[in-house]
Amino acid sequence: VIDTLGALIGGFFGEASRSARDVAARMPQPSGTSVIGTRITTSPDVAAFVNGTTARYVEMNDVYHWPGSSGGHPSDVLMPVFGVAEHVRARGRDFITALVLAYEIYLRMSDAVRTPGFDCANFCCMGAALGAGKLLGLSADALAEGLSMAVVPNNALNQARTGHLSMWKAVAAGQAGRAGVFAALLAQAGMKGPHAPFEGKAGWCNHVARKSFALAPFGGRGTPFKIGDTLIKPRASCATTISSILAAEKAGAAIPDVGQVEKVTVEVYERAKTGMGTGEHHWNPDSRETADHSIPYVVAASIIDKRLTPSSFGDARLWSPELRALLPKIEVVT
Repeated sequence: VIDTLGALIGGFFGEASRSARDVAARMPQPSGTSVIGTRITTSPDVAAFVNGTTARYVEMNDVYHWPGSSGGHPSDVLMPVFGVAEHVRARGRDFITALVLAYEIYLRMSDAVRTPGFDCANFCCMGAALGAGKLLGLSADALAEGLSMAVVPNNALNQARTGHLSMWKAVAAGQAGRAGVFAALLAQAGMKGPHAPFEGKAGWCNHVARKSFALAPFGGRGTPFKIGDTLIKPRASCATTISSILAAEKAGAAIPDVGQVEKVTVEVYERAKTGMGTGEHHWNPDSRETADHSIPYVVAASIIDKRLTPSSFGDARLWSPELRALLPKIEVVT
C-alpha cells in the first residue's frame, strides 16, 4: 500500500494524471470518494480511474513475474479498492481483506491463463470488481453478477503496450479499475449481468483465454496468499528493463566521457529482447511511455545520468543530443 501511494505521488504531475483530474473535476460528488492529492471528491468509479491512472503513470508500482504467468502489475487494483473503502467508511481490516482478495483474483488469473493480444489490465478489472463488491457487502450471487458485468463488456487489447506507446499505457489501469468498481456498484443496485460470462459459447474462455481453466486454491488455511509473490521495483521503469538499468549504472560510473563510447552490447533473455529490444521504436522513442519500455533508451539514460530516475524520462533527457547520439551505438543480444 505504501509503495503504491509513493508511485501515485511520483505520477501526480504526469500529463495523463492531470487530464484524468480535469475530467473528475467536472463530476463532483460532495459525499463521494477523494481524488488523492486534491480536494476533489467524485463518484467511486471516477476516483478509481483518476487514482489508478496516477499510481500507474510513473511506472514504479509493483510487478508480477511468476514463471509461466501472464505477469502484470497487480497493484493496479489497489486504488480502486481503496476508494471504495473510503466510500463505505470501511475499517482498515476490511480494506486489507478486500485488497488481498483483489490481488488473489488478479494473480490466480495471471497464473491460470496467458492471453496474447489482451492486456493484463483485464485481471485488474476482475479483481477490482470483487474487491469492491466485498467492501460493498454484496452477497455471493451479487458478486457473481458484478463479475459478469466486469468481464463481458471490458476486454482491453494489448495494443496499448505495442509499438510506439502513448499515455494510455498508464490510463489502461485506471480504466480497468473504473470498470471493475462500476460493475460492483451496478450489482449493488440490483443490475444483472450476462449469463455464463466465462463458459458461454461467446464467453471469456472461448474468445480471450482460448481454453477452459480452473484457478488454484486461494490463500488461507495454510496456502500462501499470492500478494506475497509480487515484486517491488527499485527503478521507475518496466520490470523487464531493470537488470539492464542496474548494469548500465555500474558501467556508467566508470565512463567519464560518454562521447567516447563506441559501442554498448546489452545481453538479455529472449523475452526481454523481443518485448523491449526489437523494433525501431526502441531506438527512436517519442514518448516517456515508449522510453521506459525500451532497453536501448534506459541503458543510454543510465550511462549518462549514472542513476536512472523519473527525470531520466523527461523531455530534457528524452530529446537530448547526447542521448540521441548514444542510442545507435547500443546493441541488444541474447
